[in-house]
Amino acid sequence: MRTDFDDGKDAGALRTIGEVGEALGIKPHVLRYWEQQFPMLKPLKRSGGRRYYRQGDVALVELIDRLVNREGYTLKGARAAIREGRLDEANSSSKQPAPSISPGQPDPAEILPQLRAIRFRLAAALQS
Repeated sequence: MRTDFDDGKDAGALRTIGEVGEALGIKPHVLRYWEQQFPMLKPLKRSGGRRYYRQGDVALVELIDRLVNREGYTLKGARAAIREGRLDEANSSSKQPAPSISPGQPDPAEILPQLRAIRFRLAAALQS
């Protein structure tokens, strides 16, 4: 997915919550609520609480919108699907076993949202 903003800004420019909402057809209050429900969605916040969405944030919002509003996921189900990477399960015939955690190793549940955010940013960069 890729949103083309028709505002004259560079494709990688930061976007306000209003710009993102208008481009995707999502009201700003819904985007703020999704920030509470999806811990991996963390736009930059400047003084006064003004939000600025990066390309990766926009890609994540598009994914959440697709899962919730087109594919019928609940917010809890969409959050779990994103966190656990189950988005391509229909195309995958084999599941990988869950990794074992040894003492002293970081918990994958804490690292996965960060890695997914990086993956979304990389995918968005490749599309531009």
